[in-house]
Order: sequence, then C-alpha cells, then structure tokens
Amino acid sequence: MDKMKGIVDRFEGEIVVIEINGVMQDFSNSIVEPGVQAGDSVNLINGKWVTNEAETESRTKKLKELMNNVWEE
Repeated sequence: MDKMKGIVDRFEGEIVVIEINGVMQDFSNSIVEPGVQAGDSVNLINGKWVTNEAETESRTKKLKELMNNVWEE
C-alpha cells in the first residue's frame, strides 16, 4: 500500500495519527522516519512514513498566507 500520502496530525506515545484523505488513521511510530513532526506532509515509501519536504513547505506557506489574510484589517 505504498504511495500513500498524508498529513501528520499528532503523536500519542507509540502511535502517530496521520490524516489520509480526510480520515484519521493510527500507525506505529516504528514506521515513521526520525525527524517527522506534527503538521508535516508525509509519503509512505518502502513501508516508512517520510516527510515530503516540498509539500510540507508549500502547505506551511499557504497556511501562513491564510492566517495573514485573516488577521489583516
């Protein structure tokens, strides 16, 4: 089931919660690359969740722009 994409919602002990297509799913921390953080866009590659740097950066930039627009007067 590789080629899955998701967004890391949070870590809970030995579990990581990843949003995939709008659905929260729990996975073992053992299949998450070190350095992955909540909010990261991730891809499942060879059985491991790894950060997609480009998507994470793009998503972060879009969120900052949205927040700036919300707070502008």
